[in-house]
Amino acid sequence: MAYLFVLLGAILWGTTGTAQSFIEGEAHPLTIGAFRLAIGGFSLLIFAAAAGKLKLNRTAGASVFLSAVSMALFQPLFFSSVQLTGIAVGTVVTIGSAPMLSGIIEWLFLKRRPDRVWVLATALAIAGCILLFAEGETLTIDPAGVLAGLGGGLAFATYATVSKQALERMDTVSAVAVIFSLAALLLLPFLWVFDTGYAAEAGNLAVLLYLGIGATTLAYMLFSAGLRHIRSSAAVTLSLAEPLTAALLGVLLVGETLSALAWTGVALLLAGIVALSAKRWIS
Repeated sequence: MAYLFVLLGAILWGTTGTAQSFIEGEAHPLTIGAFRLAIGGFSLLIFAAAAGKLKLNRTAGASVFLSAVSMALFQPLFFSSVQLTGIAVGTVVTIGSAPMLSGIIEWLFLKRRPDRVWVLATALAIAGCILLFAEGETLTIDPAGVLAGLGGGLAFATYATVSKQALERMDTVSAVAVIFSLAALLLLPFLWVFDTGYAAEAGNLAVLLYLGIGATTLAYMLFSAGLRHIRSSAAVTLSLAEPLTAALLGVLLVGETLSALAWTGVALLLAGIVALSAKRWIS
């Protein structure tokens, strides 16, 4: 079930791009990210407190704070990478580097060496991710954009590793509520820097509510519930189901088309995810 929870969380993340396409007017990606975390984090925090389920643990303070900082950094780094070097390169560098960086973090700091199944599954998934975006646009390799993407990948890998430590000391609801509320506070300044008038329109507000509650709160609740029981490096590799979902939704709902090379990428991504999910039987 742990692998399934992580996959379901990643699938919900993958709906973000399609959902954002329904926002009308000028909406800066950083304000969307800030709204997502604010709606998701604060709503869950209020719910947990009202239901008497909010339980804090001082021993988890450091890991909770670092998780919040990592999540807050991921948003501007990823969006900056996409703006500087394009969607294809930005997505591949950010999301594709996260599994490798997560494995390195575990190896260096937790003394857990990557096993062969994880290495194979991660290689297949990353190759698939590269092929999926290979023909999406004219590629622009901007050094600053690549560095921002690597920073975003490191931020997500750090979040997965450190939040797992927080989840060992707190229940899932409390941990996710506090982490995302803190991350939202760190991103709130962006709401004063960029125009947010689009959020006042009913249709746009509905999309933001879905992004905050469905694609953030529920998604990270599922991801965290699964993360409790599997290694963070495995969870980050499984999160590559996000670009896979986004690509398939683009075909099914938006009318986009994928080339043969991109479909090969889809197949490799699926192969990597299946190999890792079946690890308990083949390792």
